[in-house]
Amino acid sequence: MLAVLIAGAIGMLGTLIGTRFAIQVLVAKGYGQLIRDDGPTSHHTKRGTPTMGGLVIIISVLLAYLVAKLATGFTPSASALLLLFLFTGLGAIGFLDDYIKISKQRSLGLRSKAKMIGQIAVGLIFAILAIRWEDENGQTPITHAVSFTRDIPGWTLPTILLVLWVLVLIAGTSNGVNLTDGLDGLATGASAMVFAAYVVINVWQFNQNCASESAAGCYEVRDPLDLAVVASALTGACFGFLWWNTYPAKIFMGDTGSLSLGGAMAGLALMTRTELLLVVLGGLFVIITLSVILQVGYFKLSGGKRIFRMAPLQHHFELKGWAEITIVVRFWIISGLCVATAMGIFYWEWVRLA
Repeated sequence: MLAVLIAGAIGMLGTLIGTRFAIQVLVAKGYGQLIRDDGPTSHHTKRGTPTMGGLVIIISVLLAYLVAKLATGFTPSASALLLLFLFTGLGAIGFLDDYIKISKQRSLGLRSKAKMIGQIAVGLIFAILAIRWEDENGQTPITHAVSFTRDIPGWTLPTILLVLWVLVLIAGTSNGVNLTDGLDGLATGASAMVFAAYVVINVWQFNQNCASESAAGCYEVRDPLDLAVVASALTGACFGFLWWNTYPAKIFMGDTGSLSLGGAMAGLALMTRTELLLVVLGGLFVIITLSVILQVGYFKLSGGKRIFRMAPLQHHFELKGWAEITIVVRFWIISGLCVATAMGIFYWEWVRLA
């Protein structure tokens, strides 16, 4: 448990202090955000705001985990290493995307196909290792079963379908956070809530793990306490970054941050056996992603008509005249309600079985 606290503290201090220096460096190099001309006109004032702040989040999380391990003397687990690989790998793809935007001076970075290929490559390596990396008891970080609050009996997938399921979950979650990252602090604050929930889930699963507690309702999860350390580092890093990213933002996380945070959420869902619960836990990201899907689908089917004034959903309310800070706080409330609902479902399911 000490490692969980250390990781959270170092993660927060890392971004709280490191982001300040990153802003100075990025401003000096002219690495500012480009703004699309078809977006809300109020966003034009953000042109030139430093981006790629996700690099600070990634470095802080990795440093926080390393310090926590060194301070407590425990060996890193396979689950935590795989989660950090997924987190960092998707962050690297996001970094390339951000860098191309800045260096080429265009609002679109990596082509969609190139970005998808990168996500698939990282996801494939993660999936293959996660289903083959056995411990001394033959347990792997992820299983072949689809899960809600634990593996669902009878919902077992063959390896090929499992890999496809992992790829869909990773792509969906990382792109969901990416779509949400359109207003100052929105994605960062919502992500902090989700990761904080995973700290609680992992600690609970550690205390009720079947390896040490064979009572009814125990969890067949590998390395839950070490996953809690990573989730704590992510939570702290998001809170520290939010100090600089909240309205009016001094820095944006960019795709570097949004893709990495989304990948971490997917990895935690897969390894804690809460894959379908993530739909509730990350409800805000799901709602915003659905708004884009509905907008595009209806536009094509209706011959150019729109459901929303603009998608993603947060920009619809901007065009209706809502202040940016109002939208962010209200969407945070929605995110908090989604997280609270998911935690209630998680606890209720354990009480039902215990």
